[in-house]
Amino acid sequence: MSVRARDCLGGRAAIAGIGATEFSKDSGRSELRLAVEAVRAALDDAGLRPADVDGLVTFTMDTSPEITVAQACGMGELSFFSRVHYGGGAACATVQQAALAIAAGVADVVVCYRAFNERSGRRFGSGVRRREPSAEGTALGWTLPFGLLTPASWVAMAAQRYLHAYGLTPEAFGQVAVTARRHAAANPAAYFHGRPITLADHAASRWIAEPLRLLDCCQETDGGQALVVTSVERARDLPRPSAVIAAAAQGAGRAQEQMTSFYRDDLTGLPEVAVVARQLWRTSGMAPADIDVGILYDHFTPFVLLQLEEFGFCPPGEAAAFVAEDRLPLNTHGGQLGEAYLHGMNGIAEAVRQLRGTSVNQIPGAARTLVTAGTGVPTSGLVLTSDG
Repeated sequence: MSVRARDCLGGRAAIAGIGATEFSKDSGRSELRLAVEAVRAALDDAGLRPADVDGLVTFTMDTSPEITVAQACGMGELSFFSRVHYGGGAACATVQQAALAIAAGVADVVVCYRAFNERSGRRFGSGVRRREPSAEGTALGWTLPFGLLTPASWVAMAAQRYLHAYGLTPEAFGQVAVTARRHAAANPAAYFHGRPITLADHAASRWIAEPLRLLDCCQETDGGQALVVTSVERARDLPRPSAVIAAAAQGAGRAQEQMTSFYRDDLTGLPEVAVVARQLWRTSGMAPADIDVGILYDHFTPFVLLQLEEFGFCPPGEAAAFVAEDRLPLNTHGGQLGEAYLHGMNGIAEAVRQLRGTSVNQIPGAARTLVTAGTGVPTSGLVLTSDG
């Protein structure tokens, strides 16, 4: 795909099945078992069998290799398997990889998956501890000695600059948290089901890394999520409505690092998101006004605001007011703040539910959804539409 021209991927593939485990803080089983449960659930949802699958896509930092998942699920031969780097930035890119394989004819049915015990096992929020020597580790060497040890502390740097540039206070971030928890409260699958919050609750939560409070930070979750991708034509023969991949994109900006891009000229935006936005709008032929539901990656509340601005939903510095006015239905599953932190894969599933008309917080007539992946890192995004 070129960052300067419209690609020809749109409309060639669709998400035909979604499946997940329960979301918890202690799954009591291996990450491989979580992956297998999610994959089988997605195939059941699509009305397909493991033997129908000939491709698998996952993330790096994953302990369940494609061939192991294939064996454990009872799949046969694979003609395509792929992994995407950069943590949560890979979420939508897994679907892009699957769609590319479908469009190129190298696979017929590709399953994208993510499964981990991110609360009871590893904990990304605990910060950087042991790392093999790498170029990425060298970049972290410019921040770790000064106390920037966790994702929250890295985001706090950009968040502080954003508040200063636009004359805002940390309360601006509370609108995102309140919206996510409102939707999670109505979602039985969400960890925070039945537990909405107020702006006062947000303001009273403890500091994590100023200006970020506890309620500005996503959860740490055990669980798995899988998605089945196939051609639009095949999807039409399956039992459930599919979500057509109208556009898919990846993006990395200039001076890009993983969460620590502090040497850019301006810290009040997300250049990697701008790259994705330009490609998605160009390829889909849509604009912000055409989107019915936004599923924006919410590992930290400030970066939801920056995404809204980079995608052109509102001018710079005005996203908090945009969210407060409910001008775009946002993270209707509760997001990673309210439902679960599955590196954005559960957000893609929610976009599919909105297009099927089966979300617990259904937006009437939803036909076009925008989904984004992790920010602060090389990232990805999708525009999904209903089929017909």
